[in-house]
Amino acid sequence: MKIFFSGIGGSGVSALASFMADKGHSVSGSDRSFDTDINHPAYAPLIAKGIKIVPQDGSGIVPSLDLVVFSTAVERDLPEPKKAAELKISVKTRPEFLADLVASHRTIAVAGTSGKSTTSGMLAYMMSELGMSPNFIGGGRVPQFKNASNVGNAISGDSKILVAEACESDGSIVSYKPDFSLLLNLDLDHHSIEKTAKMFSILAANTLKKIILNADDAHLETLFPSGAATFAIDKPAQYRAENLVLKPLSSEFTVHGVQFTVKLPGKYNVYNALACLATLAEDGVSLKNCVKPLETFKGIERRFDVHVDDGKSFVMDDYAHNPHKIESMMQMASKIRNEICYVYQPHGFAPTRMMKNEYIQAFAKNLRPSDRLLLLPIYYVGGTVAKDISSLDLANGVAAAGKSAKVATRDEILANVKQGEGYIVFGARDESLSDFAISIAKKMKTQTVRTAASARM
Repeated sequence: MKIFFSGIGGSGVSALASFMADKGHSVSGSDRSFDTDINHPAYAPLIAKGIKIVPQDGSGIVPSLDLVVFSTAVERDLPEPKKAAELKISVKTRPEFLADLVASHRTIAVAGTSGKSTTSGMLAYMMSELGMSPNFIGGGRVPQFKNASNVGNAISGDSKILVAEACESDGSIVSYKPDFSLLLNLDLDHHSIEKTAKMFSILAANTLKKIILNADDAHLETLFPSGAATFAIDKPAQYRAENLVLKPLSSEFTVHGVQFTVKLPGKYNVYNALACLATLAEDGVSLKNCVKPLETFKGIERRFDVHVDDGKSFVMDDYAHNPHKIESMMQMASKIRNEICYVYQPHGFAPTRMMKNEYIQAFAKNLRPSDRLLLLPIYYVGGTVAKDISSLDLANGVAAAGKSAKVATRDEILANVKQGEGYIVFGARDESLSDFAISIAKKMKTQTVRTAASARM
């Protein structure tokens, strides 16, 4: 097939494009991010894979195409949708195309309002190490899958197994009919808890073989279908972590007497690991064979990416963006340093408006007297949206709770960085947040070199 992907730079669409190119299809695409920044992390790998990248001006939509796949972020009034309609080329949205792939494979759908990217990447990696040759389509980039022609969010295997990150944001998971469904957790994110619960219930009903879910999650309790396999840390479950030891950057635990180590921080990563172990065990894999694959998994990009940790200065980059993720990240970070400057960039006006109170509560609850919160302006990628909320609304709410919070620009933050401080930069969607964290790290390292040089004089 000849397939054009509009919005090919996005995490979900780049994974699909990469996957289809690896399967031997002729792939091309466009993205407005590429039109302004060829240093975008997805650009060079897609080009190296043989994917043709063109401007997002409609020039790539030609009569010879069999299909055009659109990111849900691409507005219908742009040149490419109009051109596809004029030429009467078949079109699908990214969710519709992914649903087709789910139906044509032996799919393991990884769902939940937190941890989907890490769990799906972890599971695909473990399966690869176990010789199962899975296919993988995810949202996060797995460094161990990356190379010059792979962004890291997709792999093409020889089996019919497909590990797919099943995001609830666009509602498309209700059309998936996977063999296995993992339900990691349920909290406020893109939709209300009630709306997401309904989608998870439909996904569970559509699951062909086995549902695997977190027995510790209070909001999932009402969704427990008969025959589901459960994992947990605190409550009784078929796959329960026992003898748990939480260390600053890793955790150790046993399941059915087998000792495991996950070299990622936080209790939430133990849940991610348990989900993978439960899935593999339910599919007939011995838990003993899973020990090394789990221990060697290095995580997902922008999930606790540490750029500096020299005993004094600390700089970390993370994808945490909803209240549940932020709270989990802050609880983990509090065990590492006694004083942290949190730098958060809200992602989009609608999510910030919907979760305003929950954001304020999460920050007010978890900021210590020694911590401070700096809020960047809300990340906006275009489109028609009501801009009736700002980062100042969050800052004022947190400050009213007696915690340190204010709005700042990147330049202001960078100008005041000092050696020996701890920074955590976090937020979703914006690739440049990683670059900003690296800039903070570089300034700290430069100051360290200058201090050392002065000491020698």
